Amino acid sequence: MTRIDFYILADAVAERRCIFACRLAQKVSKQGHRIYIHTESQQQSKIIDDLLWTFSATSFVPHTVDANECANNPTYISHSGDPLDIHDVLINLSQKTPDCFARFERLTELINQDEAIKNAGRERFKFYKSRGYQLNTHKV
Repeated sequence: MTRIDFYILADAVAERRCIFACRLAQKVSKQGHRIYIHTESQQQSKIIDDLLWTFSATSFVPHTVDANECANNPTYISHSGDPLDIHDVLINLSQKTPDCFARFERLTELINQDEAIKNAGRERFKFYKSRGYQLNTHKV
């Protein structure tokens, strides 16, 4: 069964939430896992793509936004579709539950103090809980 972790961030700054997603992707990638970063939109996918090049001056997270290159990269970023060959870690930046979440070993939900993101996060928490998933919460 998918392990689900909610990371609760202390502020409502959208960029910090994206940077946290990059740091998490970096950590998980170094552990040898493949990652799917599910975003809200094409614009957010572009932001994450750009940040993965620049968020750290001393490291780089190999990634792609091109579905045709998904199999050749440890990290795939998209707001649509399903990376069928990635099963390790799903980082959800969308306000909706990704349809494919149950086939991942781990799902991470990044919640900040923005009211819309908090409320959508609460709904996803209830959804997962009602289906019997064990939920872990981490205050960052």
